[in-house]
Amino acid sequence: MLSLVLGCSISRLSLNWLRRKQFRASVHSARAASSGMLRAASRAMLAAGRAKAKAKAKAGEGEGGRGGLSEEEAAQYDRQIRLWGLEAQKRLRASRVLLVGLRGLGAEVAKNLILAGVKAVTLLDPQQVSPEDTQTQFLIPLGSVGKNRAEASLARARDLNPMVDVKADQESVERKPEEFFTRFDVVCVTCCSQEVLLKVDQICHKNGVKFFAGDVFGYHGYMFADLGGHEFVEEKTKPAKTSQSMEDRPDAKKAKLDFVETTMVKKRMTFCLLKEAFGITWSTEKGQAALKRTTPDYFLLRVLLKFRTEKGRDPALQACVEDAETLLQTRRGVLASLGVGADLIPDNFTSCCFSEMASVCAVVGGVLGQEIVKALSQRDAPLNNFFFFDGLKGNGIVECLAPS
Repeated sequence: MLSLVLGCSISRLSLNWLRRKQFRASVHSARAASSGMLRAASRAMLAAGRAKAKAKAKAGEGEGGRGGLSEEEAAQYDRQIRLWGLEAQKRLRASRVLLVGLRGLGAEVAKNLILAGVKAVTLLDPQQVSPEDTQTQFLIPLGSVGKNRAEASLARARDLNPMVDVKADQESVERKPEEFFTRFDVVCVTCCSQEVLLKVDQICHKNGVKFFAGDVFGYHGYMFADLGGHEFVEEKTKPAKTSQSMEDRPDAKKAKLDFVETTMVKKRMTFCLLKEAFGITWSTEKGQAALKRTTPDYFLLRVLLKFRTEKGRDPALQACVEDAETLLQTRRGVLASLGVGADLIPDNFTSCCFSEMASVCAVVGGVLGQEIVKALSQRDAPLNNFFFFDGLKGNGIVECLAPS
């Protein structure tokens, strides 16, 4: 009797195990089929999107649009074309950029512009690769210490996008004549003294070349833009008008939310020179009122640029004690010359201004690259005119600082 009961129990257990196994197999089969269908649908959507982008590019070439795209380019940039439109991508593909300074921030900007698909990028840097550069500059291969920074960055920069013409220039930007800068649509300057920044901006502003500047000092970074008189288009949405018959339907409320019209609005924005942004008088009544709304990072930038001009370099970890004392003295002199209180920048700022932080380079380089793309594509409103990032607080702020 016991053996019969055990036999029946074992049979039930075997039958239940077999049923569970069959059920799991059917579920697995259904999941596999569903996953296969999703992958097939995804491939079909991607192929359709690429075909649509190619058709748009072909139509653009037929219409004689600026910088017509080939089928290969349309396939490469199909997502970007769907994001900001064919005309914006064609403007990018016809643009030439000069990038001065190939440290950590310069590498981030170069990467973003090359991947975006501009026509050509010239990397200009007369300096040699230092051991510190290898910590934040990902375009420089190992074992490049002592080589020119621009030349050392060239191979990896070209590998990012073979469709972009990337060149290296080892000559100092100070030796370049005025006509050199007129060959480009955008000039972006990093790692330069205040005197060089002002000079290059003056040349670019005079010749209608869009000018950008940026730097990273430890946990702090900034970006400045001078686009002169800049025209751009901005996408605006508004609810579409619905007919009376649709309004009488029960789902009319939902329909009103779904039906929207998209229009492109043309706008214009005027930018001032960097010299004018640095020439604000803070001691006047109007200046004192503006001082309350201005981030201290602006004044910290003035101090750090003054240090760079006097020392010919940025604050270095190898001389941190000496440089910290020099920074405090420079702060007193700069703030006094601007007519603001010395307590505007706290004494502990000196501990946060050494070397380049890779994470800060990534943030500032992302914003700088984005603004250059917006300026070249003439799509969306640009930041006017400063962007400051504080890595300690993890936040950024846009400041419009001009004489008016």
